[in-house]
Amino acid sequence: MKLFRIVATLVLVWSASPNLRAQDDLLGLLGDEKVKEPVVASFKGTRLINFHTLEVPGRRTLDFRISHRFGAFNSGWYDFFGLDGGASIRLGLEYSYDGRLEVGIGRTSYEKMLDGFLKYRLLRQMSGGGSPVSVTLFSSMFYTMQKDPDKAVNGFDKYAQATNRMSFAHQVIIGRKFSDRFSLQIAPVYIHYNLVDRISDKNDAVVVAAATRFKVTKRSAITLEYGWRATQYSREKYYDSLGVGWDIETGGHVFQLFVTNSFGLLENQYFTHTTNQWSNMGIRLGFNISRVFTL
Repeated sequence: MKLFRIVATLVLVWSASPNLRAQDDLLGLLGDEKVKEPVVASFKGTRLINFHTLEVPGRRTLDFRISHRFGAFNSGWYDFFGLDGGASIRLGLEYSYDGRLEVGIGRTSYEKMLDGFLKYRLLRQMSGGGSPVSVTLFSSMFYTMQKDPDKAVNGFDKYAQATNRMSFAHQVIIGRKFSDRFSLQIAPVYIHYNLVDRISDKNDAVVVAAATRFKVTKRSAITLEYGWRATQYSREKYYDSLGVGWDIETGGHVFQLFVTNSFGLLENQYFTHTTNQWSNMGIRLGFNISRVFTL
């Protein structure tokens, strides 16, 4: 009887072993398969310094932003290297309901500019296969509230028609997170002005913008952005926008400290009308503060 039990047990084990081996092989195949997941946090916010990044706020997220630029360093001791001089400030609100489409509005003190924009995440970089890059579309409109300073002299108001106060900017932002530390993006930018200041100025300009981020610690990173003006749109002397900064993440806040040669805070200002340059210390200290809320 004991011998019968031993033989029966061996038969059962032998008959079950192919199924067990098949399950092990299947689990092994599943273990080797790479899981496709979206790459997150290529950049820590929707802005780097001045430039928009490929990022969009998360689902049902409201982002309140404060942007500030001081005067130029070369203003000297009397203006305490720009800290006493006139500043440019922007207050903005940005919201995304689904984590793909973002709507933003803002008000900038420089040129008394109102702005509104749409930003849409068209493609997202995937790990384990899929898209190797992220692609985000951006479109904005600007409306100046300032008065014509030459109205009394010229006898007419150049802003008499509301459309003369408007300008636009459009971008295709293409970027990739190469590692946990390093991200890079590039964007062709098209800018249109309904009204230009000089008869020789062109209404359209094309800029190629590049931005990068290198993570130094868990909550800080070095940032760099540069906008190359690809077309000649004015006889006036303007310079490419260049900024170097440091990102600091503190809970729900992202604090960005940097130096840049651009005084303007919007695409129709810093991309095309930067009047200062790095070579003569025409740079200025600036900061951005971002606070996000989940609604």
